[in-house]
Amino acid sequence: QVQVVESGGGLVQAGGSLRLSCVASGISFSINAMHWYRQAPGKQRELVASISSSSSTTYADFVKGRFTISRDNAKNTVYLQMNSLKPEDTAVYYCNANIRRIGDLYPRDYWGQGTQVTVSS
Repeated sequence: QVQVVESGGGLVQAGGSLRLSCVASGISFSINAMHWYRQAPGKQRELVASISSSSSTTYADFVKGRFTISRDNAKNTVYLQMNSLKPEDTAVYYCNANIRRIGDLYPRDYWGQGTQVTVSS
């Protein structure tokens, strides 16, 4: 019964900033890697950023230098700080978390419902 929920999306002008949050909730679980994906209208879903259990980070080329992924293990939360936003960043942003529940043999991937980010020019 693990749930993953994103928040923080909205409408912002080009050059502005937003911070997305993704919170995992449930009973007796541990989080491995966490990822942010996005999907724009008419486009395929693409990986934006990843953070490992040891907080190592990886970014797509199109967000390097602008976005920062981080995590707060005490809060079971991953963040995506988005600066210098561009109209092409407009998309639905999805959180993905690899989670192992206590008692399960293997971890599973959990997806959030998505949060809309719209960047106007």
